[in-house]
Amino acid sequence: MELKEQTKTLKIHLNNLKDQYENNPPPENKKDRQLFQKVKKETSPIYELLATWEENALKLIKERKINMHPQQITSTLENMELLLMHSYYIDVKRKRYMELHHSIHYIFDQLLREAESKT
Repeated sequence: MELKEQTKTLKIHLNNLKDQYENNPPPENKKDRQLFQKVKKETSPIYELLATWEENALKLIKERKINMHPQQITSTLENMELLLMHSYYIDVKRKRYMELHHSIHYIFDQLLREAESKT
């Protein structure tokens, strides 16, 4: 899967995670084994996709095929990983959640624009 497709898929996941955050109550027990297993099962493919996405994006930056700073990619990966957990455990204020959500979307959109302009 190429970087554009990976980014579009991650954007879909990002929107689904926001729905998860907004439409589900916080878990009663954050140490619940069943919840942990559910979260692990649902987020593992996203973590794998994120890792591949970061690798591909950094490679294209190094080859100067997209004009972005490597730190933007790394920070976006870290923010998305935070958001993954916050979406299930509902353990941050909405304002902070939305700041992370918007910053990730911004980088994804910027990356897509860069990829479009280079093809």
